[in-house]
Amino acid sequence: MGTHSMKVFKSMILALSILGLAACSSTGDEEAAAQTADTSGIDATTAAAQRAEAERLAREREAQQRIEQAALNTKVFYFDFDVSEFMASDRDVLAIHGRNMAANSGTRVRLEGHADERGTREYNLALGERRANSIRDYLVVNGASLSQIETVSYGEERPADQGQTEAAYRLNRRVEIK
Repeated sequence: MGTHSMKVFKSMILALSILGLAACSSTGDEEAAAQTADTSGIDATTAAAQRAEAERLAREREAQQRIEQAALNTKVFYFDFDVSEFMASDRDVLAIHGRNMAANSGTRVRLEGHADERGTREYNLALGERRANSIRDYLVVNGASLSQIETVSYGEERPADQGQTEAAYRLNRRVEIK
């Protein structure tokens, strides 16, 4: 190969090298652009998922607030005949009352215990007191302070229903939160 051929050959190699670098560079740019596009797609997907999760959490908080408000609006708890322990179905509602009282230390309540007319006056006063104390103790276990709670028993003296049927008796066996 002559000098001229050698120069052409070197020029071609140099040109091919530059083209190769340029091609790699543009491929790198295209790959970077593709990665950016993928990343922005991921970012958009992530943002949408985060928005959906935030909306779900907001709905759950609203539902929980409605449940708690309904529980706090429940002020009367009924008892079975000759029983001073409140019903298991009232536990969640009473727990919400206790936590609410713990969060609001200025809240004061009076628990009024009642009984139906069956039994002696003295027995029914004692039963009403045991019922009120049962709820008081559960409120305390769930955060309320004893100083926030007063208990009183009216026994059979303040019936919710004057009737002498099982339905009337059922309404009279209660504790009211005042």
